[in-house]
Amino acid sequence: MSEDDAAFDEELIEAARKRFAGPVEFLKSAPALEYLPPAEMPEVAFAGRSNVGKSSLLNALVGRKALARTSVTPGRTQELNFFDVGEPAVFRLVDMPGYGFAKAPKDVVKKWRFLVNDYLRGRQALKRALVLIDSRHGIKEVDREVLAMLDKAAVSYRLVLTKADKVKATDLAEVLARTEEEARKRPAAHPQILRTSSETGMGIAELRAAVIESIG
Repeated sequence: MSEDDAAFDEELIEAARKRFAGPVEFLKSAPALEYLPPAEMPEVAFAGRSNVGKSSLLNALVGRKALARTSVTPGRTQELNFFDVGEPAVFRLVDMPGYGFAKAPKDVVKKWRFLVNDYLRGRQALKRALVLIDSRHGIKEVDREVLAMLDKAAVSYRLVLTKADKVKATDLAEVLARTEEEARKRPAAHPQILRTSSETGMGIAELRAAVIESIG
């Protein structure tokens, strides 16, 4: 971990490692708000543009190859997918439908967007959203729309750069600086950015610590 990344003490990093080494089980998919599970424990949600690498990052986070489905086709995740962490469960991870470009009918995309927006704005159990940003592209206008919605709803969130291994160090530093600048403008954004790679494991330990930290 570099000095640019969020500083987590070794005790928290180890506690997070142990937590995610334990049971993580798929609970249910919710195609609409009426199918949400009871808000009985803390939730941490993962948001991002279609094809940002969300499913791959979730799999790396929990150390499993196929907990969250991955696909080369953007927009495969069409529902809110809930995963219980711990036995008995102590918190949940929520894999949300990708926003932005998706190879799906417009009415389906619109339904996904309403589902995500309504969940983020109204879920009391939601402790933090992790908004994933592709390191190769940086923050796009569609990301800013989601960030503005989170700011308005006063939902705490952290920006996480994905696929950091796919860009040169100098380009990554530039994207990081721009992302940090954006975060400083946002009232609900955590000021420190995480850089991650699901392929190399970069930043995964820190991401686990960030999840544990967010649920208090």
